[in-house]
Amino acid sequence: MRISFCCLDTPPQPWLDGLRAAFPEAMVEVWTPGAPLADYAVVWAPPQAFFDEQTRLKGIFNIGAGVDALLKLRLPPGVPVVRLEDAGMSVQMAEYVCHAVIRHFREFDAYAAYVAQGQWTQRPPRLRSDFPVGVMGLGVLGERVCRALAQFEFPVNGWSRSPRPLAGVQGFSGATGFNDFLAASRVLVCLLPLTPETENIMRRETLARLRPGGYVINVARGRHLVDEDLVALIDSGHLAGATLDVFRTEPLPPTHPFWTQPGITLTPHTSARTLREESIAQMAGKLRALHGGAPIASLAGRVDTHKGY
Repeated sequence: MRISFCCLDTPPQPWLDGLRAAFPEAMVEVWTPGAPLADYAVVWAPPQAFFDEQTRLKGIFNIGAGVDALLKLRLPPGVPVVRLEDAGMSVQMAEYVCHAVIRHFREFDAYAAYVAQGQWTQRPPRLRSDFPVGVMGLGVLGERVCRALAQFEFPVNGWSRSPRPLAGVQGFSGATGFNDFLAASRVLVCLLPLTPETENIMRRETLARLRPGGYVINVARGRHLVDEDLVALIDSGHLAGATLDVFRTEPLPPTHPFWTQPGITLTPHTSARTLREESIAQMAGKLRALHGGAPIASLAGRVDTHKGY
């Protein structure tokens, strides 16, 4: 068995060491142009040339949960694409989103400003019932975020493409339920996969449907959000602000208005980092199953290339 590792902007040696330990019987190599044909590929943002050359692949394993960049390429037909489902990312995402929600709800930014000015000032307490949180995307990460938010007793709404009942979450689904979902939410969390249908889903028309004083948290992809519409709605007072971890261009250009927009908190795409050991262990189980003849449909995390996730 030969495994080809092609992950741009990722130091290869720690991954190679882990994969070789998991598959001592396999030949695990970093792909270079003209490399021998492999049976399986472990990839992140590979070039098209990789798939043009690697014509014998039986499986493609993505070292992240998002596959939007991968699906832009011409992939070998009929070869299963498998993404990470969790690998330690869901608890990180729950931490990040809960921190952002609580920071906004408890007005900790205002308190930090008071302290910086030497002021001892308290603000009136706010009611959780006035801050329903809407989570777009109810996959593994979205479900974990909903459960974590519910522990802090925030009302939680969930929206997904098709119905996905979750205990303690008011569910909405499809195009028919989207506007009602937005109107029921004051804080909006985006955890959607990026597809042609979800690109620009957070724009003036949709964000204006949030309750007055709405707040946006984007931890999915930068192209879900129309940047100028967010700024305009904050300037108008309809939105109170946003916490953004992902951007259309990364790193965020130094002249981008987000850097200086009051009410916007920025982090450098760090809400849920890929944890190497957990990722290798998850991929190893799936790869062994596939190599052992398990039905493709039985693989958890298998990507539907038509849906885009």
